[in-house]
Order: sequence, then structure tokens, then C-alpha cells
Amino acid sequence: MFGLELSTGVDDVVQKIEKLPTDLFAETLQVILVHLQDQSRAVDLIENCDKFQRAGINLDQKAVQDIIRLMSHYFRLAVKSNLSADALVSKLTECSSKWSKAKLQLVHQLWTEHGALLHAQQEVLTMASIGQLVDIQWKLGMAVSSDSCRSLNSSFISVLMKIADTSGEVSYKSFEMTVQQFQNFHRQFKEMASVLETV
Repeated sequence: MFGLELSTGVDDVVQKIEKLPTDLFAETLQVILVHLQDQSRAVDLIENCDKFQRAGINLDQKAVQDIIRLMSHYFRLAVKSNLSADALVSKLTECSSKWSKAKLQLVHQLWTEHGALLHAQQEVLTMASIGQLVDIQWKLGMAVSSDSCRSLNSSFISVLMKIADTSGEVSYKSFEMTVQQFQNFHRQFKEMASVLETV
């Protein structure tokens, strides 16, 4: 399947979905739909793994990620192709014969409730498809050893950013700045903040 990366085959992922209690699968689908609807938060893999563990479902992170990826893929496909709930269920049964009627009915019900809104909102999002900053952490450090001795005993700022892309995947980006670079960075953010206040 183009654009869908899973650690196992689709049938294996569907079999794992079938082991989920209906309410937990519904909650997982809701999280994916909320992400696709307003991009306000990423589909947090760790949070979902914890939820599965608390429910007594022992799936590793790759299995949970595969479930999220599979359903996100088909919801995005349904949005892009403007599929009805029946057509979405048909696509799911084409990709695997392992689906139970109950799980397909749940997908049908949730797509019936959210599909039209998602399609309308997705049209707007595709015009400006960018990621979202979820969290930023920083710390001040001091270089005490280096391959090039000229930068010893100099301060630096280490920054770690948590970013959700438009597909819901969360990634981390880190970088270091000198104090002077950080001051320039800070000044630019202050300028952005003052412009935002005028809007």
C-alpha cells in the first residue's frame, strides 16, 4: 500500500485490532479523528501504549504505532477521496479479510459522524500543510571538552522541540546555540510576540 509503513502485514495489524475491546478501539479512533479534524494535538504513541497497558492489552510500541498508522492512513484516504462510510468499510475489507463485523460497524458509525466535517477541514489544511510545535525544552550547558580547544569553557543552549507533523507522527528535533545565537533567537521571538499582539 502506497504511503503506509507498517512493521508487519495488514492482516497482522487487523488481528491486533480485533483483540482490542470495542471501547478502547473507539477511543483510539476518536483520538485519530480529533487529530485529523483540528490538528490541535498529535496522536501520542506513548499515551496510547499506556492506555492499552492499563486496559490489560499487551502490545509493544510498534504494534500500537501500526494500528494508529493503519487507521490514520484509511481515514486520510477517505478524506482525500471523499469516501462515504460504506466505501471506507469496503476499502478496509479489501485490505484484509480479518475484520470483524463489530469493528467495521464502529468505523462506519464514527466515519458517518465525522467524515463530512473532516473532508471540509482537510481541504483547508492541504492548502497550508505544516507541522505543529507541541513542546519545547531547553537547558544551559558549558563546554568542558572538545576536539577543538578554542571553544572550551563556553556556554551554550541546548534545545529539544517536540513536533507533530500533519500525519500525526511526533518527532523530536534538537539543536545547540551559542549564547549570542540564543539572544538573537529570543529577540526574534519577542518581535513575533509583539506583532501577534497587534493582530
